[in-house]
Parts: sequence; C-alpha cells; structure tokens
Amino acid sequence: MKFNNLYKSLLEQNESFMFTARNIGGRQKRYEQIAQQQIQDYIKNGSKGDLNLTGMPIKSLPDGLKISSNLKLSNSSIETLPPGLIVHGDLYLNDTNIKTLPKRLKVGGWLNLMGSAIETLPKDLRAGVLYLPYTPISKKYTPKQLKQMLPKVMEVLT
Repeated sequence: MKFNNLYKSLLEQNESFMFTARNIGGRQKRYEQIAQQQIQDYIKNGSKGDLNLTGMPIKSLPDGLKISSNLKLSNSSIETLPPGLIVHGDLYLNDTNIKTLPKRLKVGGWLNLMGSAIETLPKDLRAGVLYLPYTPISKKYTPKQLKQMLPKVMEVLT
C-alpha cells in the first residue's frame, strides 16, 4: 500500500516521469530510406565492390541490378529478387524470409541460404556453391538430388 501511494505521489509531482512510446514506425521508414539510398549510391558509383544491406528492412531490389562483388542481405526483410540478377561474388540470403529465387539468377561464388525460408529453386540457377542448411528445401531433398535438379550449380551443401 505504501508503494502505491509513493508511486502515485511521484506521478502527480512530476508528469515528465511518464514513459512515452518511441516512434518505431518512423525509425523503420528512415531505415528503408537509408537502404534505398545505399542502392542508388551503389548504382550511381558504377556498381563496384560489395553492396551490404545486412539487417535492412528492404523488401526488394531494382530490376537490372548487377553486383561486381558480394551482395549481403543477411537478416534483412528481403522477399523478392529481380529476375536476371547477377552477383559476381557471393550472395548472402541467410536468415531471411525469402521463399523463391528469380529466374536467370547468377552467383559467381557462394549462394548462402542457411536458415532462410527457401522452398523452391529455379532450374536455371547458376552458382558456385549452394549452401542450404536449416532450410525447408534441405529437408525435402538430398544434396545429390539438388545437384541433379540444378546442373548449373557446381556444388550443393546442406
């Protein structure tokens, strides 16, 4: 009872003591703007080097995007990739909710889908190494089956 009276007294004396909810929606929108600006700057600067969008609240990428090195989308909100995306290095999609990949996707190095929600893969997928542990598709197929289904993938690891 004493605690309740003390708490009530503090609140009455100092209204600034009240907690206010943070503007989380505004912060999310700002992060989305930052991610879009990073992509535009990358394209404007000749698409050279890595594009790192790790943890960003980005849902998709622009059509015709070509990455000269690595594309890092780990722990992001990515849902779709543009058809014909070319990544000369590694593509990191680990720990994302992506369920499908686009047609004509080309990855020169590793395609890391570990812990993603990937359910289907395009038959024309090209990649050096397809890395699939802890995914729905790795529970459905063996590495040998996936390699037979994806002749343009050099190695499959589950």
